[in-house]
Amino acid sequence: MTARTPGFQALQLTRARLARGLTRIALGEAVQRSAPTVTKWESGQQTPDPAALAALAEVLRVPRDYFLDTPFDPGTRPRFFRSMANATKRARERIEQHLLWLQHIGHALQEWVDLPAPDVPNLGADDFRLLRECDIEDAAFRVRARWGLGRAPIPDMLLVLENAGIVCGRCLFGAPSIDGVSHWSRADDRPYVLIASDKRTAVRSRFDAAHELGHLVLHRHVDPTALTHRDEFKALENQAHRFAGAFLMPADGFTDELPEASLDAFRVLKPRWKTSIGAMIYRCKDLGLISETHAGRMFKSSSARGWVRGEPDDEVLPIEQPRLMERSIRLLLTQGGFGVERLLAELRLAPADIEALAGLPAGMLSNRGARIALLPTPRLKTATLRDTPAEVIPI
Repeated sequence: MTARTPGFQALQLTRARLARGLTRIALGEAVQRSAPTVTKWESGQQTPDPAALAALAEVLRVPRDYFLDTPFDPGTRPRFFRSMANATKRARERIEQHLLWLQHIGHALQEWVDLPAPDVPNLGADDFRLLRECDIEDAAFRVRARWGLGRAPIPDMLLVLENAGIVCGRCLFGAPSIDGVSHWSRADDRPYVLIASDKRTAVRSRFDAAHELGHLVLHRHVDPTALTHRDEFKALENQAHRFAGAFLMPADGFTDELPEASLDAFRVLKPRWKTSIGAMIYRCKDLGLISETHAGRMFKSSSARGWVRGEPDDEVLPIEQPRLMERSIRLLLTQGGFGVERLLAELRLAPADIEALAGLPAGMLSNRGARIALLPTPRLKTATLRDTPAEVIPI
């Protein structure tokens, strides 16, 4: 093999191609090479020459050093895609790579930033098929109790997850049938959740986050092959769905504030509980307050009111944003002795991808003249960054 780019990492090319949703044929055409040549690059049989490497970096929108970076390994635990059954393989692969990039950023930042220790209990059964509805309700109750949430509505679902050491991100999925994905990374033994930012309602985003929490709590050690079997995948999704409803609307707290199971009552409670009217209908059915037939009639009535495409208050409730990665990066840039160039050199990802996944303002890293706002920060403690002094920053 002629090594025209010493240190070239073939897997990095595959990951970048998948992240951009390109086939080998499409990538080959974009860089004016044949698909078999791209295949040889990805298999490690050949490496691209400098001109081809520059073309790959431009087309795939990654820095050239990205292709020389050791591929990040998050482990083989199952990745849970909400609504995965209807998603295309290419869409899943693209989103999975963005989750991997979020994990790469989170893992790298922990060299200099103290994140909250993961506090997510494992409440699943040895065989997930043995979980009963009462077990799932109990699991949601126990997590709420562990995190001191009581029976009240949760003001900010993503903040609750981040306080428990779960790194959260949002990005454009471009796949209507996928709402979120979660994975417990082996690299730092930390859970990660990536939520679609193109669903456009706060209540849906919150339910997606609670759904992914359900997977992390109930399905941490599920055999990944279960995701390939339709019936088993459906059972996993139903369990996470039940957990999400129970976590966002605990039986006692929710029913205490519900005068009756009606659309008008749900509409009144929606701004406080920040869950959709549809989710409230399902929750009342789960709690035995209404029958399945009654729930079906309520959905028809909701449709007659024009609430299928958009419910009341959907445009009013603000969509929650993750904070942990954003504040970590801001702390490094303002308190940790980092400049933008140094941060980009360490992460070896495109500025736009870091901004999107970490919840930073667009242009903050790509526009070098942008002003970095100083946020309130905790104290710093001294640590070592390879050969250069730096700070380890508790969040």
